[in-house]
Parts: sequence; structure tokens; C-alpha cells
Amino acid sequence: MHREISPGNPNPNPNPNSPMPGFCYFLHALARIQQDVAPQRSPGKKGRRIRRAAYASMAVAAAPRRMAWSRALLRRLRRRSASPRRKTITVTRKKTRTERQEDELRRLVPGGRRMDLCSLLEETGDYLQCLAAQVSLMQWVARSISE
Repeated sequence: MHREISPGNPNPNPNPNSPMPGFCYFLHALARIQQDVAPQRSPGKKGRRIRRAAYASMAVAAAPRRMAWSRALLRRLRRRSASPRRKTITVTRKKTRTERQEDELRRLVPGGRRMDLCSLLEETGDYLQCLAAQVSLMQWVARSISE
């Protein structure tokens, strides 16, 4: 089913309580990226710009709820040119499977390294909801473009 976006309402989803209105930012950023036809840009660079726009729109959409992952994601996007991190070598004990899984989850959720386990699990749930909304939006955009 193909829906037209009216100029007065850029929201393709008629449900005003859905997270889709916050993702209008992504649609505008995607349009700006598509209009930028600079020949020196490689496809990889364009893909990174699209990914950055998707992450930024997801974080902006979640900003009213003040979730820690959205703040961490916005902070990471703001400081693009960070200095290279130094690697330190330390001797550690072998971690249990649960600890390794917890560490992996902390790496996946923006801002998760600074959270206790309970907050991390709560933030993970919210992050997954926003990722699902982002995927549905991108599928809608792809269907709209292909029709």
C-alpha cells in the first residue's frame, strides 16, 4: 500500500502516538544526502553518512524520554574527530560466559559501559524498540522509492 506524504503532514503514519514523527529528521537528512552529488565521495562514505543520519534520528526521536543510550549516541555523533584511544595491556582472569555476554551487551548499547546491569537491561529494551521502529521506517522508505 502506497501512501502519499502531504506537505502539511510529513508523517506517513496516521497514528500520532507512534515514534514515526521523530523520524522525519531521518527523511530530511536522507534527502540532503541524496541531493549531495559530490563526485569525490565514495559509496562507503555515503553509507556512513546514511548510518549516522539514521542513528541521529533515532536518538533525536528518543530524546524526549531522556534515555541514556540516546544521550550517549548523540554525544558520540557530536565528537566525530576523537583522538585515537590508547590500548593498555593488563592481565585479567578469564570471564564467565554470563560476564562475556554482559560485556557484549554493554558494547552494543550506546552508553552501556557506564550502567549497572538493571539499567542496562532497561535501556536495551528501549533501544531495541527504537531500532525496530527505525527498521520499519527504512522498509517504508524503500517500498516508497521502489513503487
